Amino acid sequence: MFKVLCTSLSGEEGPHFELLSDAGFDCRVVDRDLDLWDEIAFVTALQGYHAVIAGAEPYTPGVLARCPELRVISRTGVGFDAVDLAECDRRGIVVSITPGVNHDAVAEHAIALLMGVARGFPFADQCVRDCVWSRQARPRVMGSTLGVVGLGRIGQAMATRAIGLGLTVITADPNAPVEFAQHHGIEVVSLDQLYARSDYISLHTPVTDDTRGMINAGTIAQMKDSAVLINTARGQLVDERDLCDALAAGKLRGAGLDVFEVEPLPADSPLLDAKNVFLSNHIAGLDRESFRDMFSIAADTVISLQSGRWPADRIVNLKGETNWSWS
Repeated sequence: MFKVLCTSLSGEEGPHFELLSDAGFDCRVVDRDLDLWDEIAFVTALQGYHAVIAGAEPYTPGVLARCPELRVISRTGVGFDAVDLAECDRRGIVVSITPGVNHDAVAEHAIALLMGVARGFPFADQCVRDCVWSRQARPRVMGSTLGVVGLGRIGQAMATRAIGLGLTVITADPNAPVEFAQHHGIEVVSLDQLYARSDYISLHTPVTDDTRGMINAGTIAQMKDSAVLINTARGQLVDERDLCDALAAGKLRGAGLDVFEVEPLPADSPLLDAKNVFLSNHIAGLDRESFRDMFSIAADTVISLQSGRWPADRIVNLKGETNWSWS
């Protein structure tokens, strides 16, 4: 019997178990006490498994080299920066994602972070809990400018919601969908222009060599002193030390962060002490509907590949492959 290990967070329940069982797979959940960022522990956990319903844990060349039975890494979500694609190509391991299912969830969460920071949360909540009646006028959101970095599915969902709230939306994306931008009155600008003009900046771009650490002391210096950063994409897009310095110095008004350079966020992170930062635990893409669809699609990808089908719209590597087989 083929074995599937579920490492994705919140994967203890869901439609993937029934789908995989009905298809003849044995699906188990990884021991949650294990540190999957510890290579030895992770390799040990993967032994004997043919596929993974994967989360954000790192699939390095060292991990992949010691898991000879692994055939499929089926990610729940659209990010795959934790997977060494070149090594997977070399070993014939399929890497897949679940596109088109969580863009509404992420956009809603990004808007929640934006509005939370704009209206003074979590500081206002904490004041009331501490019996401190502190009141402060803050800039109105309506009429301000949102810079969306990356106008893919999630960026588009974010943009339309922001427009509905009365924001002017601009975007920096070399591959911005022209028809969508024109229809919604979204101006396509350079990154430098976006940094300089935006009251709120929301990141919706993958981690690449060009985008890693794109928010740093140099780019923050280009922003308005009243700007707010929202990140629901990937923590590696932001140099957290530079961000913390800017927040402490008043260079930025605040930040709403769902993702971090290291997850879970370390207990000694200065972000935890910042009163102008709204934090959540990498849950932007996780509403009930997206949860159901992500785990269903991730399981279906494993089943399809074992059955000889090739769901090309979900597979992010092995480009041009025509002879891949499960065995």
